[in-house]
Amino acid sequence: MFKGSNVALITPFKNNELDIEAYIKLIHFQILNGTNGLVPAGTTGESPTLSHDEHQKVIDLCVKESNGKTVVIAGTGSNSTKEAISLTTHAEKAGADAVLIVTPYYNKPNQEGLYQHYKAINDKCGIPIIIYNIPGRSVIDMSVDTMARLFELKNIVGVKDATGDLNRVNQQKDKMGSDFVQLTGNDDNALEFNNRGGIGSISVTANIAPKLCSDFQKASKTENDESKLEAIKLDKILQPVHSSMFVESNPSPVKYAAKLLGFCDDDVRLPLVKVTDPTKDIVKKALVSANLL
Repeated sequence: MFKGSNVALITPFKNNELDIEAYIKLIHFQILNGTNGLVPAGTTGESPTLSHDEHQKVIDLCVKESNGKTVVIAGTGSNSTKEAISLTTHAEKAGADAVLIVTPYYNKPNQEGLYQHYKAINDKCGIPIIIYNIPGRSVIDMSVDTMARLFELKNIVGVKDATGDLNRVNQQKDKMGSDFVQLTGNDDNALEFNNRGGIGSISVTANIAPKLCSDFQKASKTENDESKLEAIKLDKILQPVHSSMFVESNPSPVKYAAKLLGFCDDDVRLPLVKVTDPTKDIVKKALVSANLL
């Protein structure tokens, strides 16, 4: 159920308010182009600067507009366990298929604290939970052993791995088996990630290149020589785009790309700012190289 190309949806703003019309168009654009799953209210969706009402609204809209045509994995993480429970129970009631919960940032809990945080959320809901392990943003790194303990709980189904360490794919598969869902959070390593046992990605690039990302994911998990060669070809096309999305802090570059493609404004909320002119040039060149612009 949770596999292939899943998009970490941007949240369009206009005059610092939610641009609902643009958001709905983005959702349908993703569905039409073969995206396997929609991930609203994550890091790329600027969840840290969404109000609680806005956070809930983007999840509600995503569930409503997708209307069962694709999976919805709602971002419901927080460094407050109580808040994460509240957001998770709301997403479950709204009809999301799963939730994505980031490791608690800033507090710096130890491994037992991480376990208890997720267990508390698990015990208060009945929806599949995907752990989001991203040490670069949250400072802490969940160990494979802690993940294995959590996988024994009823709702924990897998991980969005943004460690950038491909050896973790092997370690996690060896420890938890192939039933443990592994999705990469790093677009640039998706090919090798899948080769090692991953089954997809939660992608920034998919916001602007959903068909390329979807086709790449399908080819990378099809067991024949022709498909493997196609996956390598698509990966080469996508690599400059992946790179350009992280020249400055995400999601500023992808929002600029979305503006170039006519999807929405490139507004981001402080403390993020719009990309600089040199980055604009890099993004434009990357889009052109992939025939997106």
